[in-house]
Amino acid sequence: MGDQMLLEVVLEGQWEALFPLTCSTPYQACHITMDTTEYKTCLTVFTLFGVLSICWCAPQRFCEPGGDNSGRCNNGPDEEKPAVCSEINLGYCNDLDYSRTIFPNILGQQSRHEVESGPEYLLLSVIHGLLNGECSPDIRLLGCSVLAPRCQELPSPAPVKSCRSACEAVRKGCGHAFEGIDMAWPYFLDCDRFFAGEQEGCHDPLAPLRARQEVVFSNLSPDEPSTIIQFTYHSNAQMYSVLKRTAAKCSHISRTYSIGRSTEGKDLLAIEFTDNPGGHELLEPEIKLVGNMHGNEVLGRQLLLYLAQYLCSVSPWQPAYQTLVNTTRIHILASMNPDGYELAAAEVEDSNDPEQQPHHNQEGHELNGWTVGRTNAQNLDLNRNFPDLTSILYRNRRIKRFRTDHIPIPDSYWFGKIASETYAVMKWIRSVPFVQSASLHGGELVISYPFDFSRHLHEERMFSPTPDEQAFKQLARTYADSHASMADNNTERCGASFIRSGGIINGALWYSFPGGMSDFNYLHTNCLEITVELGCDKFPSEEELYPEWLRNKEALLSFMESVHRGIKGVVKDEEGYGIKGASVSVRGIRKDVTTAEEGDYWRLMNSGTHIITASAKGYSKVSKRIYLPAHMEKAGRVNFVLKKVPVQPVGPDYHLFLRSSLDTYDRFDPYNHFQSYGRSEPGEPREPREPREPGMGGEPGMGGEWQEKEKPWWWNYFTQAGVSAPTWLLRN
Repeated sequence: MGDQMLLEVVLEGQWEALFPLTCSTPYQACHITMDTTEYKTCLTVFTLFGVLSICWCAPQRFCEPGGDNSGRCNNGPDEEKPAVCSEINLGYCNDLDYSRTIFPNILGQQSRHEVESGPEYLLLSVIHGLLNGECSPDIRLLGCSVLAPRCQELPSPAPVKSCRSACEAVRKGCGHAFEGIDMAWPYFLDCDRFFAGEQEGCHDPLAPLRARQEVVFSNLSPDEPSTIIQFTYHSNAQMYSVLKRTAAKCSHISRTYSIGRSTEGKDLLAIEFTDNPGGHELLEPEIKLVGNMHGNEVLGRQLLLYLAQYLCSVSPWQPAYQTLVNTTRIHILASMNPDGYELAAAEVEDSNDPEQQPHHNQEGHELNGWTVGRTNAQNLDLNRNFPDLTSILYRNRRIKRFRTDHIPIPDSYWFGKIASETYAVMKWIRSVPFVQSASLHGGELVISYPFDFSRHLHEERMFSPTPDEQAFKQLARTYADSHASMADNNTERCGASFIRSGGIINGALWYSFPGGMSDFNYLHTNCLEITVELGCDKFPSEEELYPEWLRNKEALLSFMESVHRGIKGVVKDEEGYGIKGASVSVRGIRKDVTTAEEGDYWRLMNSGTHIITASAKGYSKVSKRIYLPAHMEKAGRVNFVLKKVPVQPVGPDYHLFLRSSLDTYDRFDPYNHFQSYGRSEPGEPREPREPREPGMGGEPGMGGEWQEKEKPWWWNYFTQAGVSAPTWLLRN
């Protein structure tokens, strides 16, 4: 490190900050570990030393006339020193493609010590960690070219500014990374103020770096994208950062939005991918992937974070995946239970602590008995907390006119204990016309599909198919067959026997439970959802994350592509307007789908000959016979035009069974149990924030006044270093 001493401080067992400190004579880099009291004493000493060094070493300032009476400055002409070129002795800037710089630099800093004592240099020293390696070393080299500019010797020593084009390229490529951690673009990287154009004789500090990168990229296969994915676990804050940075990086095909909050106030942050993010497009199917419903089943959460980054980077390279993004609206909710995840992660951390091991559950996280963090903060199992519509179906299935689709939520449900997370997801799936879905779990290696609740009350394991049994089996087969080992009957399982099942099973035949999310999706909306059990280990080691990604990547992509099968179309009236809420039925399948806002619909179905009927209240029915080949690359197009007809009177049985279903479907939370969540509709972006402590203020009307916005998590890097507070890094 030359003449720079590196002090690494440990506070209460956690790395808090890196402090570059300048010594008057060369020292070797050293690591100093101390307790809190020693740290404060040492920091005071070094701060005092830094102040004295500035007083001793900085050039004396010139005063206005009459200002020299204080004795603090001198206007004598002998104090003026000509600027000269000197060696770069800045540890984080020693790899620039030049070796000599000049002071004062472009920012007006008078000496190397003033540079090292400033927040600009501190930012460059920690930027790699703050951005998780993204845009490194581009940002650091660009910043160093401002703090230690190249020195031009002739005709007289002078700084050479870096090229404005290099700055603009870095800002365009890396601006999203700063947005992802809620940090403003650094003022000293203002491309207009501190950089110059080519005609002014500028210097490109990144030219050697780009030359090296071109050599590396030339050795890559053209079919492989350059993807930077860190296969490590992510805390909730890191998860939010990854999602927001990914959306900012690929803002042309992606955005993040909040569907609600957890019990402890954490954002349920989703990310979407499509060619026109932010709204539904006619005839474009919508699909969702949900992870971490059980907080201790974490592999799905990580896989979905990797998938989001992969989709962002891969689409320009591979036409098939670019087509997938352009023709599909993909929604990813990496964590449905962030509160439970924090408990589970803390338990694993304690299990690795030698001091905690005597008190730790020795079963470990590879066994299903390990359940810390499974439930939410209210101790509710989210996959048992949805309305039990399956029981309603079983009670009324023999009634001729009873609808087996879009069953309304019974009013009695709202008098029970409902999780905040459940409420948010229900609003989400009611507001978006999802076609298919997958919920990622852990504890076994199998795909299960509805119904999850047995059709016989006293049978724990009983085959209980839906009317769409064949479509569900095809969905499950798509994932299992594309997985590296799930469909192999010789694969070692986790206790349950799936011999001859090929890695898929009807949920109730495996084990029965009411109030599941998959059953609710099917009976309340058009969406077909499967449950993906990813493996025996609910919280695998980090070494297993990359192999698991390889096992599941193709399965996830194939599952998303499978939404483009069956049929799709638009139901219109004679004037060409789409009919919202029209029913599209398939003869032999007692489950209808309904049209979206503009009259478009999607119907997942297998190959063969089918009779499709479209109907709507006040319109005539229209039926069509269609044939679906066995191997279709995209959904067949079947449109309908309905004629208006007088509404016919109906019998009392219709009002008894059908009206109760149709007219009460829109009754959601009729008693306003979750009125506070109604402030922000699903799909509207909200920034993640941690919950406030009682009495700390918040939103007006919620028990406090507006408070100053909380400082971002990285603010401590600068305040604890004793440098001047870099308020220029705060957004807004």
